[in-house]
Amino acid sequence: MKFFDAIIIGAGLAGLQCAKLLSRQGVKVLLVDRKTDLTKGVHTTGIFVRKTFEDFDFPSGVLGRPIRDVSLYSPRLKSISLQSNKDEFRIGDMGKLYQTVLDDCIENGVEFARGTRYLGAETESVEVVVRLEYKGIAFKVGAKVLIGADGATSRVARDLGLDENREWIVGYEEVYRRDVPSGESILHCFLDAKLAPGYLAWIADDGEEMHIGVGGYPGKFEPKAALKGFRDKIASRFVDFEIANLKETRGGRIPVGGVLRRIANKHGLLVGDAAGAVSPLTAGGLDPCLRLSVMAADVVTERLKGNDPKLMLNYSGRLFRTRFISRLWMRKMIAILSNQTVLEAGCAVLRTVFGRKFAQHVFFGRGSFPDVRVNIRKKDGRVFVQEN
Repeated sequence: MKFFDAIIIGAGLAGLQCAKLLSRQGVKVLLVDRKTDLTKGVHTTGIFVRKTFEDFDFPSGVLGRPIRDVSLYSPRLKSISLQSNKDEFRIGDMGKLYQTVLDDCIENGVEFARGTRYLGAETESVEVVVRLEYKGIAFKVGAKVLIGADGATSRVARDLGLDENREWIVGYEEVYRRDVPSGESILHCFLDAKLAPGYLAWIADDGEEMHIGVGGYPGKFEPKAALKGFRDKIASRFVDFEIANLKETRGGRIPVGGVLRRIANKHGLLVGDAAGAVSPLTAGGLDPCLRLSVMAADVVTERLKGNDPKLMLNYSGRLFRTRFISRLWMRKMIAILSNQTVLEAGCAVLRTVFGRKFAQHVFFGRGSFPDVRVNIRKKDGRVFVQEN
């Protein structure tokens, strides 16, 4: 049985970020994903906020043109126009980003098990025994640490006995590529309790690529039908589909219950959607994904250096939940706004001076997810964590 320092299940942005950071510290990593090609079957919209592309380095050519303008629409399509003097959003070419980061990982010694299915884990001893399957053949590998980067309905979370997501919305979108690039870029957001219950519909257009999508609570709408209705009746007023080609369709669950409390034990930890690292208010998960993965890599590195499994317990969702109390309450309010009249009235408030400032803060603010790093200074055998 092959043995690794860390096994990461899931090669989305969270898993790749962890693998990259750990491999740069000389950690022996096995990265596992059931897909054979990471550029296919992307689930995320890929909209990065300013805080993310200002604080993290991205490979050349993976981020689209900047977006500074946002238009927010009520159910009756009454609009609120918001402008920023800074580049606020950029749409990432997620397939290219994934492949570029994967190449970096492999160059640093990460072993990538593509087309491999995770079957489960055994944690009876200090080490973790992970059961995998490749082309119908089951086999086992061992590790000191198991990292779950396997999405909103994480199997790793269940096997490790950690907290699991209980609340999510479903997003579904179509991605179009313009035949001829446009000089304009804008993000259109539509609030509609019937079209997108509990969330919104969107058109993210950077002049080259357009994302047309809807999101909402499952059970309250049918995503494919809602997207078709939105595209045909509303989006067609803003987008000329005659000059664009359908590139791909994406969809998936987005956890909105906030960062989970128990996201680590002596055997492993969770990152990305598996840890609930998504803003409860905006459902933005790319920035939290990257920042939490940095902390995870710090903790795992210290655990391996000290050969002390107890150090894993420094990785806790409780460090973050107090920062999101107001957003969690706002998410609860949004969840019950199923009346179009009430939602229309709420949009009228956003058109006031106070409401516009609030909307500017939601769309253009930098205070989304805190940076929490591991302070390697030890005292009485503990590794301290601190917020930057």
